[in-house]
Amino acid sequence: MTILINFHGNLRQLLPPRFRRIPSVNYRLQRQASIKDIVESLRIPHTEVGRLLVGGRDVSFSSLVGKQDIIDVFPHGRFFDVFHPTSLRPAALVDLKFLVDINVGKLASLLRMLGFDTKYQPLLDDPELASIASRERRILLSRDRNLLKRKIVEFGHLVREIKPLNQAIEIVELFALRDKIRPFSRCLRCNGRLREVAKDKISSLEPLTRKYYNDFKRCTVCGQIYWPGSHRQKMERVLAEIIGERNE
Repeated sequence: MTILINFHGNLRQLLPPRFRRIPSVNYRLQRQASIKDIVESLRIPHTEVGRLLVGGRDVSFSSLVGKQDIIDVFPHGRFFDVFHPTSLRPAALVDLKFLVDINVGKLASLLRMLGFDTKYQPLLDDPELASIASRERRILLSRDRNLLKRKIVEFGHLVREIKPLNQAIEIVELFALRDKIRPFSRCLRCNGRLREVAKDKISSLEPLTRKYYNDFKRCTVCGQIYWPGSHRQKMERVLAEIIGERNE
């Protein structure tokens, strides 16, 4: 049995090379299978799919395919609205939390710098990552297609960019985060929230730091102290790159 699958938008870039230049894929079905299984057999993780239509009707990932079905597979819209229920993801998120795997590990620090709750534990394996993403309702970010194909991963994204700075820009644009950025509000080390702390409450400052700086923050989890030193200027340049004119 052969079915016709139309892949729309940037999803075609994720297909095997022989299918990228043709408008539709004639898919030979060897056995009864769900649409999720069929789409993912063509190398597209279900996390990248925003809408599925069979004969013009919205369906879920678990829907089975019949003969002569025509399937339309769409990417997410202008941005991935994780707070709005859809046919594919009826249980929308109530808050924004990320989970980053080792393939895009440097992205974690950039997202934390922007103020987003971002968990990163490089020693976790794929089953543990998928479990955390599901249990804690986090958006899993990775370049590993097989990880994102795991059924329990409901919200995720296959990161396209290679360089961490460009990856951060990609995430900000995809999830429409510019208005949600709260720079320097999270610990870069552990992801904890930062709170202002009086200088006279800090006993571990070097003499020159104590002399020349007055504004300090402390991580509420690990106790790390932050202040606007020379490193802050570099971070502010990175921040300007992420939220600057190239996102307009």
